[in-house]
Amino acid sequence: MESALAAILPQHCFACGAGSGSAVLCPACWDALPGADIPRCPVCAIAQPHGAVCGACLREAPTFDASRAALDYAFPVDKLVQALKYGHRLAVSRLFVDLMLALPVPAGDVVVPMPLHPLRLRTRGFNQAGELARPLARAWGLPVLLDAVERDVDTVAQASLPWKARAANVRGAFRVTGDLAGKRVVVVDDVMTTGATLFELARALKAAGAIRVENRILARTPAPA
Repeated sequence: MESALAAILPQHCFACGAGSGSAVLCPACWDALPGADIPRCPVCAIAQPHGAVCGACLREAPTFDASRAALDYAFPVDKLVQALKYGHRLAVSRLFVDLMLALPVPAGDVVVPMPLHPLRLRTRGFNQAGELARPLARAWGLPVLLDAVERDVDTVAQASLPWKARAANVRGAFRVTGDLAGKRVVVVDDVMTTGATLFELARALKAAGAIRVENRILARTPAPA
């Protein structure tokens, strides 16, 4: 049945446009997924030999306690993320969830997706972090809290800013409205670049009484050369 549907409704690879049958990616782009199964810093998920804590996290520990990333944010992952966020291609979220489920199950009590500001949510129509968090939480056997944190400040898109300006851009952006006292929180997001947004969210969660914050992300931007 699946092969018959693929013949009737052939699908093109989301990344390169080549024929991919019923799959989201063609075999070449699947084999090219960057950063799979590489050692990473257990705190910020940057690529790190032998999986040791990186120098940056040793010098200044982030507000979050741990991070896990399935891939690096590079081709074709960047194209897939853009297809989801800006092209409303929700079909790729299933691929993202499967990739993130290949990581070990987190030690947490609740799952919280990275919130969007209401204006951004209305413009986009959905929160991509929420689309990932719901099936992940279900698979992990954890409750997902979609409204436990609000984003009060409609910040400038982080991608448009230099790395050093990103922390100031998100400072004070989050307000915790749910009861997270004593909870181990698993934060779900699609991409981690400098970690500034996740740092600020973890700061707000810890201020509200969370005892541990672990980030689960699809892709981590590699350190600049």
